[in-house]
Amino acid sequence: MVKHMVMWTLKETAEGRSKAENLRLVKDKLEALASKINVIRALEVGVNFTDSQEAFDIALYAEFASPEDLTVYQEHPGHVEAREFIRRVRDKRRVVDYQI
Repeated sequence: MVKHMVMWTLKETAEGRSKAENLRLVKDKLEALASKINVIRALEVGVNFTDSQEAFDIALYAEFASPEDLTVYQEHPGHVEAREFIRRVRDKRRVVDYQI
């Protein structure tokens, strides 16, 4: 099994919207992928509530059966569309993928 985790901080304003508005859009776009991409075994998206300089704003956790399924997910048009939007509104990004 492959576990895929990504965390982002978002810009205060981007694409004509506030950070709060973009957080909702990012969450909605990512959660919608679960019904579009059949290789996703599990997917969670959480918006941070901790007020800390070390904290990220939003996180994605997803599970896949194999590294190949992770690649299918990453290349799926729905993911590509979400990724492009996130790139325009994010400030920082961190990712970790591991296999158990």
